[in-house]
Amino acid sequence: MAINIKPLADRVVVEPAPAEEKTAAGIIIPDTAKEKPQKGTVVAVGPGKKDEPLTVKVGDKVLYGKYAGTEITIDGKDYLIMRESDIYAVIS
Repeated sequence: MAINIKPLADRVVVEPAPAEEKTAAGIIIPDTAKEKPQKGTVVAVGPGKKDEPLTVKVGDKVLYGKYAGTEITIDGKDYLIMRESDIYAVIS
């Protein structure tokens, strides 16, 4: 999905995965108790810094820190914009 934003330097825009709706045992989690998701999909990447190209690309599924990034809303959808260094891993 293309969004109309181009991050600068080593920043990436991530669409967070939806919060878990129920536990493995089938217990439904109320909205007030849902944890912030720590994984999502990269939807835009910046050009990187000089001598430091970015290693993630659009479409990568990633894990990031619980409090990483800044929440932004574009066309009614929530995204996170963060530095690539806030991303811990790419999920294959």
